[in-house]
Amino acid sequence: MQLAAVSANDLVLAYGSQIAIARSSFEIPKGSVAAIIGPNGSGKSTLLNAIARLTKPRSGSITTGLSETRISYVLQTTKVNDALPISVREVVLMGRYARTGGYKLLDRTDREAVADAMERTGISDIANRPMSDLSGGQRQRAFVAQGLAQDHDLLLLDEPLTGIDLPTAQAIDTIIHDEIDRGCTVIIATHDLSEAQVADHVVLLSGRVVASGHPDEVITADNLRSAYGSALMHVEKGKVFLDDAAHQPVEGRHVHQDRSIHTESSHPSE
Repeated sequence: MQLAAVSANDLVLAYGSQIAIARSSFEIPKGSVAAIIGPNGSGKSTLLNAIARLTKPRSGSITTGLSETRISYVLQTTKVNDALPISVREVVLMGRYARTGGYKLLDRTDREAVADAMERTGISDIANRPMSDLSGGQRQRAFVAQGLAQDHDLLLLDEPLTGIDLPTAQAIDTIIHDEIDRGCTVIIATHDLSEAQVADHVVLLSGRVVASGHPDEVITADNLRSAYGSALMHVEKGKVFLDDAAHQPVEGRHVHQDRSIHTESSHPSE
């Protein structure tokens, strides 16, 4: 029987006295693209932190297949300190520190991994440019390249398509599917329900795991209403509309937060 990439059993995640994710159990299949969805504050980033072993469970357990599973985590940020004179290549090189440590000289394997990551993300031609000079999309590519440069079996991406241009969104989508072809598992926290619909597996959060499984089983009107609340969603002519601020489109950007989707259980009369 094939091991799951991630298994959680009666998992509880908390910050001090505040429960971020109440007791939940789920599995994410190995070799899949999994989407973690839910409203703002539902626990998406907290769950990614737990998968990355950055947050310890209050109770219960969360495991990542084998104990030696290598994890690469691309955080939700494109902010760069403009006073820090760091180039694109140097940012991507940081992805190799997990293997080498902070003081070991990089070898040919490291340099090849960095070059491959920059080529895959389409930033080889700006390798020497300072990060502070880049657009949001270019910065996102650099951070994704940093994640790719790190040896990994599991790639975690926190809102990778937020506020970026369409070419960058398309490049990242290609990378995600290429990772699966390479035998990795990719887990994405996203607000984009249309993106989640084409994933292999979906985990729907709302301070707990509302549902986990194939998109057709998880992204239903009943489950979305349970997660987002009736005040934030409505069904019209067979389409589900989400009205929270996180799902408003941004003019001139990749439409990464589609406000309406079709679900199997949606009906015009609902």
